[in-house]
Amino acid sequence: MKPPMDEAVRLNGRVGETTADVSPSISSTPNWIANATILWQRRRLLVRVAGISLLLSLLIAFTLPKRYKSSARIMPPSGSNIGTAMIAALAGRALGGFSGIGNLAGSLLGGSNTSALFVDLLRSGTISGHLIDRFDLQRIYHKRYRIDTAKYLAHHTAITDDKKTGVITITVDDTDPRRARNLAQAYLDQLNLLVNHTGASSAHQERVFIEKRLTKVKTDLENAEQRMSSFSSTHATVDIKEQTRAMVDAGAKLQAQMIVEESSLNSLRQIYGDQNVRVRAAQARIAVLQRQLSKMSGSSAPLTDSVSEESSGETNGDAAELYPPLRQLPRLAVPYTNLYRQVQIQEAVFELLTQQYELARIQEAKDVPVVSVIDTPGIPEKKSFPPRLLLTVLLTLFSIGATCAVVLTHYQWSLVRPDDPRKRLAAEIAATLRASLKRKEAKREALQ
Repeated sequence: MKPPMDEAVRLNGRVGETTADVSPSISSTPNWIANATILWQRRRLLVRVAGISLLLSLLIAFTLPKRYKSSARIMPPSGSNIGTAMIAALAGRALGGFSGIGNLAGSLLGGSNTSALFVDLLRSGTISGHLIDRFDLQRIYHKRYRIDTAKYLAHHTAITDDKKTGVITITVDDTDPRRARNLAQAYLDQLNLLVNHTGASSAHQERVFIEKRLTKVKTDLENAEQRMSSFSSTHATVDIKEQTRAMVDAGAKLQAQMIVEESSLNSLRQIYGDQNVRVRAAQARIAVLQRQLSKMSGSSAPLTDSVSEESSGETNGDAAELYPPLRQLPRLAVPYTNLYRQVQIQEAVFELLTQQYELARIQEAKDVPVVSVIDTPGIPEKKSFPPRLLLTVLLTLFSIGATCAVVLTHYQWSLVRPDDPRKRLAAEIAATLRASLKRKEAKREALQ
């Protein structure tokens, strides 16, 4: 069998020979046998390439830094526990300025599961920004710009959700196993903070509103009670209705006693005359009853502070001081009733708001989404990359395969006739490139 690649074809320039003239025995054999023959004749080259590739592959495999993966699994709350207000707040405040906001808000308002919400939150710029600042990732990753740091972190973070169960898996890849664990845990912490800080649900807003109203109503109730207390203390009004009934009963008794005394006085005058002791005693008793009835009736003048002080001074030390005058009761009834009504209204509103406030607090506690951690991230014990043995084998096989391809391609190219258009085109391109390189070298030498 003749050599597959004759030295005369490669070196001495005999361009007129055909493929059959060069190696007729190889041309007549099957293609795979011919290729095997060519590679066998170049076995020393292939062995050298395999040895060098093995050494270089081992060097590359052991030079690449180790990488570790830390994973965490969470179970988001059901969609019924998250209100529409929280979704709007998250879309407007937490994810403002980042891509995918419209899809997030639209899908949530459409009633999709909450896994999509939490996945988008974990991928948001808000959480990645906190992680970059917390771990100084811009310095650790040797990135000049913050956006490049965020892209690098996102590239080494895998966030996936199970469509059936809704369980979300967070996997962080890093060269430091402890930092990988800390980054995975930081994702969970920042997700909780983001949800709690921006989760302004309807129950939360209702609780805040009721709390403000409750504070104001409590102040109004205290002011109304203070005004009623001052009015009652100034005018001696405890219960207008009962006081009026008591005053009328007391006045009727005094008038009845006075009528009895006047009848007795007339009888005594007819029997004993005006100078009799018993007549004078009856007159004195009638005078006392008249004064008591006059004090009880009081004046019908409008109520003023001076009148109140005067009446209080007149009745100081008397039992009638405990009650307002009978003629002033109609005047006192209207302001007393207004003050009493205000107190009752404020008490009713305060009681109602207190009940609603407690219900709103319970509803708010139910409405706040809570992330349930299934698997907490741990410190990885084994590296996830690089697979040194596999990498060495693949690089070595790739080098050997590439060398075989070059050898076979070179052989096939050597069999092409010199007057073939493909060879002419290749010669023209090579000549043009050589001329261009020579011109550039001449310019550099001239400049030097």
